[in-house]
Amino acid sequence: MTETEIVTSLCPMYGSRFGYALSNGTVGVYDKTARYWRIKSKNHAMSIHAFDINSDGVCELITGWSNGKVDARSDRTGEVIFKDNFSSAVAGVVEGDYRMDGHVQLICCSVDGEIRGYLPGTAEMKGNLLDTSVEQDLIRELSQKKQNLLLELRNYEESTKAELSSPLNEADGQKGIIPANTRLHTALSVNMGNDLQDAHAELGISTSNDTIIRAVLIFAEGIFVGESHVVHPSIHNLSSSLRVPITPPKDVPVDLHLKTFVGYRSSTQFHVFELTRQLPRFTMYALTSPDAASEPVSYVNFSVAERTQRMVTWLNQNFLLPEDSNVQNSPFHVCFTSLRNGGQLYIKMKQSGEITVNTDDIDLAGDIIQSIASFFAIEDLQVEADFPVYFEELRKVLVKVDEYHSVHQKLSADMADNSNLIRSLLVRAEDARLMRDMKTMKSRYMELYDLNKDLLNGYKIRCNNHTELLGNLKAVNQAIQRAGRLRVGKPKNQVISACRDAIRSNNINTLFRIMRVGTAPS
Repeated sequence: MTETEIVTSLCPMYGSRFGYALSNGTVGVYDKTARYWRIKSKNHAMSIHAFDINSDGVCELITGWSNGKVDARSDRTGEVIFKDNFSSAVAGVVEGDYRMDGHVQLICCSVDGEIRGYLPGTAEMKGNLLDTSVEQDLIRELSQKKQNLLLELRNYEESTKAELSSPLNEADGQKGIIPANTRLHTALSVNMGNDLQDAHAELGISTSNDTIIRAVLIFAEGIFVGESHVVHPSIHNLSSSLRVPITPPKDVPVDLHLKTFVGYRSSTQFHVFELTRQLPRFTMYALTSPDAASEPVSYVNFSVAERTQRMVTWLNQNFLLPEDSNVQNSPFHVCFTSLRNGGQLYIKMKQSGEITVNTDDIDLAGDIIQSIASFFAIEDLQVEADFPVYFEELRKVLVKVDEYHSVHQKLSADMADNSNLIRSLLVRAEDARLMRDMKTMKSRYMELYDLNKDLLNGYKIRCNNHTELLGNLKAVNQAIQRAGRLRVGKPKNQVISACRDAIRSNNINTLFRIMRVGTAPS
């Protein structure tokens, strides 16, 4: 699963459900790979914990926030069941028998050291844990909603009266009345950019008549900062259409939720169109003409029991193809250019079902294979792959790992020798002091001081060496995961396991053979 920000906390819930928190103030619950719900706050979730606060037999998600609030939310809906406030940020949320009376409490601690314990609600409360002040907040919120709905109803009534009394005129336009047959059209396309703007995907929005678009609100995960984007043209640039540049940072399908304000130039109230448009997974790739000279040497080759026509269907669902494009079934051969870095992607398929994907980006190759396997419902897929440039970089990383390991061993041995020398110098210095030989004592302590400085410098070198080693080991682990993502099902698990065995036995040639052909040779 992919989330929009850094995951800061995870906690197990009931059964296969688990809670999560992100660095941007989002908390929510997943059931296996499906997200049940999520909410986003302007505050940060400092701690999350699963605890049955209302005694209904199912744990709620307890969240401690940076503004001192603690709330309990239903694991099914995200509805607030209980909340409390501290005077400072919450430091942690745990559970335990704090009073040692055999009853487990929910325990919350603030950064100021204030600790509060909460016992689960009794059966008589029937899950109603919200206190009167919270209920008053709820009543106030519902009253506000009622006022808004009444205002909206009055606007509709006035609009209906105006429509019955006279045809559409300028005064009606001010009230937000638009022709009943007004439709909102959306279209996604690829813009190759220019000197002033980078290449990007583009969302075109237009109305079906002379009405104008006053503003557009777009909500989408992982594309915009804060997950929302507002386009509000100046009064001089109003028209019946507008184009919104979109640049997804990752190759994942995204739902764009649009709220579009439509009316006339003189309108003070607007009709709001709400619709959802899905951004295909590989939006950031433009269809281009194949050129044998620019075809990447890196490739992935595999076979599927499918017709080329089904491959064309997959292509239409996952890429933004121009309306006038006509992808041939036989031979199936398409070329795309990445809008991010200009890299080339070639996909070819023979009538026999053999597919070849050419790209120098191993991550992209993995995404393509996972997408094809998901579309064709393939459970197990073995491939043959070669990424010469990437594998050469990995070979250099493995050489560095060996170097860092040997440096680490040498530094550890030096430190052990110096430790023994320190012990000896200390004894000799103290002997000289007891014998009142101050000159020898000073000399020994000076040697000790220099040796200590060497030890500190050696420690800094060891720390830097360790950091570099960890970075390289992380790169090796990522390479193994990437090699696994080129396969599906059992072959994927076998490759990851065999690669780790090869690393353990320091057999580099076997490692690369496994990454290329899949399973280790017998």
